[in-house]
Amino acid sequence: MSICVPLPIPTNSHDAVPPSTLPEKEQTLYDCVLEHFSAADYTLPSINQEGAALTVDEKFWLSYECLLRFLRATNWNADAAIKRLEDTLKWRREFGIYDKITPEYVEPEARNGKAFIFGCDTHGRPAICMSPSKLSAEESFRTIQFIIWMVERAVDLMGPGVETLAALADYAGNTRNPSFGMVRTIVDIVQTHYPERLGLVLIAHLPWLLNTFFKLLMAFMDPYTRQKLVFNPVINENGVFRTTADAEVWEAQADNTSRVFEPDQLIQDGWNGTQPFVYSHDDYWEALVTLCEERRSRMVAAWHCMGGKVGIKEWDVKIAIKDETIKGINGE
Repeated sequence: MSICVPLPIPTNSHDAVPPSTLPEKEQTLYDCVLEHFSAADYTLPSINQEGAALTVDEKFWLSYECLLRFLRATNWNADAAIKRLEDTLKWRREFGIYDKITPEYVEPEARNGKAFIFGCDTHGRPAICMSPSKLSAEESFRTIQFIIWMVERAVDLMGPGVETLAALADYAGNTRNPSFGMVRTIVDIVQTHYPERLGLVLIAHLPWLLNTFFKLLMAFMDPYTRQKLVFNPVINENGVFRTTADAEVWEAQADNTSRVFEPDQLIQDGWNGTQPFVYSHDDYWEALVTLCEERRSRMVAAWHCMGGKVGIKEWDVKIAIKDETIKGINGE
């Protein structure tokens, strides 16, 4: 019997640990960034004063972990991190993250199943599964918006201690490229506005005819992004592995650290998983949208209970909704 909806969010992960205490120097830099965005009179620069104050959604986004991601991405330069955070805050408004790019707006792009969220890797990272053959060969801005909407939904579904996502692209039966300009734009957005959010990219069944496409694309990727790409991973009855050597280690020792996906987190088609998933748009779309909206609503409610301010830890919010430790966030 086939399934047509996303898998449940994992209830635990062996990698789930609370944020560690920062060294004194890094703590000082973090405090500098936090103080900047927490100021009572803070407004976004170069924005009309009427709308320059941070919104509730933006304060929620400016979590403890978010500030650290941007600090690490700028090599712990507080001024550079503040500038990059402000640029991203303005980009999120201009791109329409909170208002324009709604489920209703991007749904036409989702109907053919070109991308969907299903399962998690062995580190608990939600997986965005993509079928390049269903992407247009011509550039489409709405497709770009849809992929970024999917990234946002994967973020909604990250469990405690999970800050990155996985992407799986299956090129089986496909010998044509999606629009180079479109893919490059998506890469630029992710690198610029989603630092340290990309954990793993598996590109399976890539025909040699498309090698040039990726060689050209990789020229526009930073080293951090390039190292996340795995071409033609090993896919067998034990799951997915980066290399043949990793698969052999698992065979000999059942060492889960060498495996990136377990079979029960993978679809059968293209990935040899145990899940008989079939993309049925109406069933899948309603389930995904409901799952994400309900989870985000609970997280925002927990965040409000914790003070509703910049710098609250994603860990604390997610543990609260997982353990139901705060009354009023689970329909009570």
